[in-house]
Amino acid sequence: MAVIRFTLVLLIAALLAAVAAVLWLGHPIGREGQTLDLLVENGASAQAVAQSVTAAGAQVDPTLLYAWFRLSGRSRLIKAGSYEIESDVNPRRLLEKLVNGEQALRSVTLVEGWNFRQVRQAIGKLPDIRHDSRDMSEQQLMQALGRAGQHPEGRFFPDTYRYAKGSSDLALLQAALKAMDAQIAQVWEARAPGGQLRSPDELLTLASIVEKETGAAADRSKVSAVFHNRLRVGMRMQTDPTVIYGMGEAFDGNLRKADLQRDTPYNTYTRAGLPPTPIAMPGRLALLAAAQPAPSDAFYFVAKGEGLSHFSVTLDEHNRAVNRYQRGNP
Repeated sequence: MAVIRFTLVLLIAALLAAVAAVLWLGHPIGREGQTLDLLVENGASAQAVAQSVTAAGAQVDPTLLYAWFRLSGRSRLIKAGSYEIESDVNPRRLLEKLVNGEQALRSVTLVEGWNFRQVRQAIGKLPDIRHDSRDMSEQQLMQALGRAGQHPEGRFFPDTYRYAKGSSDLALLQAALKAMDAQIAQVWEARAPGGQLRSPDELLTLASIVEKETGAAADRSKVSAVFHNRLRVGMRMQTDPTVIYGMGEAFDGNLRKADLQRDTPYNTYTRAGLPPTPIAMPGRLALLAAAQPAPSDAFYFVAKGEGLSHFSVTLDEHNRAVNRYQRGNP
């Protein structure tokens, strides 16, 4: 009888332990109404991770948590990164997050047509990111990205990027840089024969001008054709966005005749050919338009309203279009 009673006690104890373990695994460890930040360093042991969870403010015994990590058989699968422990997270869900690498992510959108100054301003305002590039010059920043000597303008692809909470802004910029590299490589390979662009860099520069000249999908390849035609015959590009870019922060929103006459490396009224660098971030459609201009003999275009342009082959036709659409003369 004694053996039976002892066995029964053991079974009951085991059952109670199992129930307690199930309840513990399902009990929230976060703080009510708060989200706790957890940073798992590269190479951290399961024991160190358990201690970090408690240090972050979670209501859990680190010894029990470490034991759970080990007993699960997945302690070595825990991934480094930045995590958030919500108020309803329990030990079972926490391990899932850590094993799956469900980091705390934020997002930022880099907009087509932005220049690099605008990109830096947007990234400088981001929350939950390390602003490692904040005090760097453009040259230092590009060197940190492995592009020493390269001008940063136009080199970052406009898109929405997700970044881990607590990560470096340089990692975000690196992702945008590589995305633009990939886009340029793809589009350059798909360029139309007979174009006037001699390199992927020239493609990027022309695409940035197309991006700034029109947002109308129907007009992009036509605008590109005008610039290809001008480059082909040695005509100056005469595009206002390059002049504005060359003025920098001195531009007050009003482009004057004197500005068009004032020579800068970016004044395509006073200098032939493409400007020395891109003037903004072009999107994929602008890149494609630059590489694949529409079949056209036009050398001129003027805005005619609703985001569209009128294209002309001759200067006389262009002047008539200017009178009609810009000056209101029939």
